[in-house]
Amino acid sequence: MKELKKDCFIEKYSAFLIIIVFLIMGCSALSDQTNTSARQGEVPETQKSAPSYYDFGDVLIPSELKLDRKSSFVYQTAGLSAGVLVLKARVELNSLIKFFEVNMTKDNWRLLGSFKSPRTIMMFKKENRWCVINITATVYNTLVEIWVAPMTNESGSGLLKE
Repeated sequence: MKELKKDCFIEKYSAFLIIIVFLIMGCSALSDQTNTSARQGEVPETQKSAPSYYDFGDVLIPSELKLDRKSSFVYQTAGLSAGVLVLKARVELNSLIKFFEVNMTKDNWRLLGSFKSPRTIMMFKKENRWCVINITATVYNTLVEIWVAPMTNESGSGLLKE
């Protein structure tokens, strides 16, 4: 009788152990499939960090900066975009300044001058427009304002003049 109970006990726990082993193997296989499908659905790092153009087609914006739509204002007509884009992110100030210096020049903007401090102002010019980039570093993030305005030779129009 004791032997029968002992055999029954061993069978129950053996079956329990086998079920546990299969569950563990099944979960690890499922985890591998999930990780593989997640990796296949991921965007490569180079595509994640690709800068892009927003409303001003010739002012490249780093991908780390996120647009603050409530604070931005852009006026667009045929052949003219003007206004201000406000962007925020946690980025390093000097690398952001260098980014704009390099990429604005690539987009045929000419750097007229800049003030560099915790609040940096960079002034650029093109044949018919001005661009002022105001970068303010705070404890928690970096605020970037990109102002683009048309240039005109007419007096009294209220637009920036050369």
